[in-house]
Amino acid sequence: MAIPPASEILRDVRINLVFFSRLPVPRGDLDGARLAGAVWAAPVAGWAVALAGAAAFAIAHALGLDTAPAAALAIAATMLVTGGLHEDGLSDTADGFGGGRTRERALEIMRDSRIGSFGAATLVLSILLRWTALAEFSSPSAVLAALIAAHGASRALLPSFMRLLPNARTDGLSAGAGGVDTATANVALALGFLSLLTLGLGHAIFAVILLAGLFFAFRWLCMEKIGGQTGDTVGALQQLAEILVLLIASAAL
Repeated sequence: MAIPPASEILRDVRINLVFFSRLPVPRGDLDGARLAGAVWAAPVAGWAVALAGAAAFAIAHALGLDTAPAAALAIAATMLVTGGLHEDGLSDTADGFGGGRTRERALEIMRDSRIGSFGAATLVLSILLRWTALAEFSSPSAVLAALIAAHGASRALLPSFMRLLPNARTDGLSAGAGGVDTATANVALALGFLSLLTLGLGHAIFAVILLAGLFFAFRWLCMEKIGGQTGDTVGALQQLAEILVLLIASAAL
């Protein structure tokens, strides 16, 4: 795969920042651009989210707050930057998979904007696990390393997920993104591994093994439940992977 011009790299990064965050990124010539060819840069968008969370923790730490409220503010900052995009996907997926007895019913529930008991419980558990993991850290530098690893590596899985699973719907965010090729997915995975190196090489390799297990287990579940993937399941995978890496980081750093 030839290295594209810097202008194309920056354009792909902007596409991901516009799609995966609410940062004030100039749209410029992005109207009509498709995510599939640019999604290799999803980990870069994750780094931007991680920096926002680490900055919130550092400010709280400088003001003398304990690690628990500082960690809560860090998570709030990441959710603010993303607009809760992936949390929404996680809760919708939990509702659909938990309440839908058939493929059609699961997809119908996932499209419903209302949150159910499965979604609410899963969302609370997601926030609680991330908060308790970050609350283990006493220094802003450790939080930065953990967030870079978690947000970069979790988003690195998304292109491969989109490539390996068929669309469960003919419409929606994931279907509209287009097909992801192998090279795009592999570049994202490489950036994800680079993100994990903030935990140290040994822990990075351990995280890769666990993330691979999570990836294929969730892939199987999605095929069983809805016969493919949607934008909601893409978001759910990001959340599950983020939680996993933060838990590893809490033990490693």
